[in-house]
Parts: sequence; C-alpha cells; structure tokens
Amino acid sequence: MRCVIARFPFDLTKKGVLETMKGVKPEPVVGDSVIVGRRHYPAKQVGQVITRQDPRDFSTGEVLRAMTQLGFTCRTLPKAAPARIVDPLQRASAMLGGSESA
Repeated sequence: MRCVIARFPFDLTKKGVLETMKGVKPEPVVGDSVIVGRRHYPAKQVGQVITRQDPRDFSTGEVLRAMTQLGFTCRTLPKAAPARIVDPLQRASAMLGGSESA
C-alpha cells in the first residue's frame, strides 16, 4: 500500500513492517502507540524505523493513519479534560460552605 509520511511516498505492507520491526526493542510508550506483533511501540519509533527518517520530520498522526490502513492496532491517549482553576478565595469560600460562583 502506498502512503505518504513526511511528504515522501512509501510502499508499505503489513508483512514488510513486521519484518522491519523484528528485533527492535520497544522504547517506553508515553503517548500514541502501535501494536506490532505482541509488542507496543511508540508511534514515532515505528515511523522512524520504517521510514529511516528523523522523528521530527513526521507526525504521529501520519504513522497512525498508515499503520491503521495496514491493519495494525493503534492506540491514542485520550485528551485530558482541562483542569478547573480555582483561586484561593473561591476555595476558602467552598470550604466554609459558601457559594462557589463569583
């Protein structure tokens, strides 16, 4: 399958990706990941290995899109809800049972 990563076209196959990633030790996953075989790899590491490009040249989205089209399972971290900012006055008022709205 032809896919574009970092503005360069690549002809990738699932078998080819499995062969390329064989023997590659996964880095710790802290963000988006791709499951190749039985291992979880960071998306940037997979992109770097299969394209031989600097990981700063492509996005995780490009790698996840290509790997999903090839049939690999990809995981993304859910977006965290924005933390509610409470100033000290509101916090003290809430602790005393007062109204939180100002």
